[in-house]
Amino acid sequence: MFQQIINWLNLRMRLLLNLLLLITIFTISANAQDATMLLKEGQQLAAQKNYAAAIEKYKGALATEPNNPRANYEMAFALFASGKGLQGIPNLEKAVQANTNAAFTAAAYSLMGSIYGNANQLPKAVAAYKNGLKTDSANQRIYYNLGIVLYRGKQYGDAEQTFLEAIKRDSADAGSVRMYALTTFHENKRAEALLGFCRFLQLEPNSTRSKEAFGNLQNILQRGTLPAETGYQPTSATKAEAFAQNKIITKALSGFMTRKYASPTALLTAQLKELYAAFGDHYRYSAYYNKLAHSDNFETFVRVISQNSLPENAKWVKENEGKVAELDSNNPE
Repeated sequence: MFQQIINWLNLRMRLLLNLLLLITIFTISANAQDATMLLKEGQQLAAQKNYAAAIEKYKGALATEPNNPRANYEMAFALFASGKGLQGIPNLEKAVQANTNAAFTAAAYSLMGSIYGNANQLPKAVAAYKNGLKTDSANQRIYYNLGIVLYRGKQYGDAEQTFLEAIKRDSADAGSVRMYALTTFHENKRAEALLGFCRFLQLEPNSTRSKEAFGNLQNILQRGTLPAETGYQPTSATKAEAFAQNKIITKALSGFMTRKYASPTALLTAQLKELYAAFGDHYRYSAYYNKLAHSDNFETFVRVISQNSLPENAKWVKENEGKVAELDSNNPE
C-alpha cells in the first residue's frame, strides 16, 4: 500500500514537471512571437518615418528579448533618425555582442560610426568604422564613411588612402571619386586633384556638386592657390609631392598665357590635352586620360565634363547621345 502511494506521488510529480515545462516552452514561444511582431511593427513605422512610435514598439520587443540583435540595431537607428543618436550606442554594443553575422556586425559598427561622427566625436567614429572594416573588409560604404570622418578631421593623407580603397571596391561611385579629388586638392597635390575632378565630372556631369567640381578644376587650370588651413600640417613628403606636381602643371600651362582660342571649350581641350601628356602614367587616372586625349572620344569627354557650366556643351551633349554612350562604355577601373 505504501509503495502504491509513493508511485502515485512520483507520477503526480512527473506530470506536474511536464506541465511546468510545457507552460515554460509556451511562454517562451509566445514571448518570441510577441517580440518578432513588435519588431516588425516598429520597422513598418520607421519606414513611414514615424520614429517615435517605432521606438515604443522596439522598447516592447526589448522588454521581452533585451539582447535581440535586430531589435537593438533598429532601436539605435530610430534614435539616430530622431536626433538622439548617442542614446542608441548601448543598443549597438548589445547588437554587436549578441550577433555572429559579419555583415550585420559591420552594419552596426557603421551606424555607430555615423552616430559618433554626427556628434562630432571623430576619434570614436574612426574607431567604430575601423571595427566595421575588421569585420567586413569589402564594405565600400564603410571606407567612404571613414574617409569622410578623416577628411573632416583634416587627416588628409589617411583620408586620401581611404577614399582610394573605396574606389577600388566601386570605381563608379561618384561620391568616393569626388572626395578623393577634394582631399588631394586640400593636400595641394594638384595633378591628382585635377585628374580626380575630371573623373568625377565624367561620372556626375550635371549636378550642384558638378558645378563646384568644375570650379575647382578651373582654379587649378588658372593656377589659383589655396590659403593655409588652420589645423592642417602636411608632412614633408606631402609638401614635396605637391611641389613636384604643381611644377609640372605650371610648366605645361606656361604657353597658354599668350595663346588665343575660338571658345572656352577649345581652350579647355587644349589645356587638358597638354596636362595629360605631361602627367604620363604617374598618377591615378593619368594613363587613361592620356590615352583618351588621343582618341576620337576626347571632344565628347570635354563637352560632357563642362556641360553644367558651358551651355553650348549641354546642348551638344543632348544632340549627340550616341557619342556620349560610346564614351561611357570606355571607363577606367
